[in-house]
Amino acid sequence: MTDNYPRGDRPPAEYLEAAVQRLLIENADVAEQGISVTRRDSTLVLCGEVESAQRRDDILRLVVEHFPDVPLTVDIGLIRSQAPTEVEDLR
Repeated sequence: MTDNYPRGDRPPAEYLEAAVQRLLIENADVAEQGISVTRRDSTLVLCGEVESAQRRDDILRLVVEHFPDVPLTVDIGLIRSQAPTEVEDLR
C-alpha cells in the first residue's frame, strides 16, 4: 500500500477513518472489507465480525503498527464457524 502518511504519522483528523479503512482493504495480508471504522470523539472504533481471533489480532496489529498514537476501541466479534452443539428451543 502506498499512502501519503509514513508509518506512525497521522493523517488529518477528517481523513483518519478513510486512511484506516483503506489500510485494511489494501493490505495484502489482511484485505478486510467487513470492518467498519468510525470516530467517536478522538477514538477510532473498529466494528464487524471475523472468522477467528487470530484474524482479529492481525487487524488490530496492522492498525496499531501504522497508527500507533490513535486511541482505538475494538468491537470485532467472531463468527461461529462450526455447527451448533445445542438444540435451539423455539417455544
